[in-house]
Amino acid sequence: KYFSYIGNQNNPPDIIIKQGDAIEVKKIESLRSGIALNSSYPKDKLFSDNPMITTACRNCEDWREKDLVYVVGVSKDDKLKALWLIYGNCYSANKEVYERIRDKISKGVNELQDVEFSETNELGRVNRVDPLGITYLRIRGMWGIENPIKVFDYVIPTEQNSEFFVNAILLKEKYLSFPEKDRKNLESLVSANFSIKDIKIKSPNNPAKLLEAKLLSFRK
Repeated sequence: KYFSYIGNQNNPPDIIIKQGDAIEVKKIESLRSGIALNSSYPKDKLFSDNPMITTACRNCEDWREKDLVYVVGVSKDDKLKALWLIYGNCYSANKEVYERIRDKISKGVNELQDVEFSETNELGRVNRVDPLGITYLRIRGMWGIENPIKVFDYVIPTEQNSEFFVNAILLKEKYLSFPEKDRKNLESLVSANFSIKDIKIKSPNNPAKLLEAKLLSFRK
């Protein structure tokens, strides 16, 4: 009813909201742990021509690009300690930044002499490694990104005493794109435990440039 696509751990994204945004869910056990992205580089947005997504995802509705939300949960012993919801364009650079590095590495690997390669979506695949020609080597990128508690420590104080907290960061432009009724409902909930603030964050593409953003925070 609410989702047009539900994925799996091997192909991004985890969820697409019907006629809405894409969602990537990540779980870590420590407040300061890095986040493993495996073979998928960080994304500011999700594009339908991304070779990592499935055909089912590509055809789930008529779309070319979607805003992407990273949902990062800190959970240990089945207890949720913290939750971050961050839009990709607040967290990740443009795809060209990552693809340039990936392509340079892939090109260098595939230019090795006296090695048999085959087509792959990974960095490379070497065939017939041994005399029998039965062993192959997959060369994969293992991407990771710093925890948002580190990335945004210049605008959000480090949590020390809260039993549970939620932080959501999105560009002001995105916040204002939501229906006015929904925004007013959210703003009516502001209290000692829940706040909505205007903040300025560093552009993932140019840290010298500050972007107007919104921070929604809940503390318990």
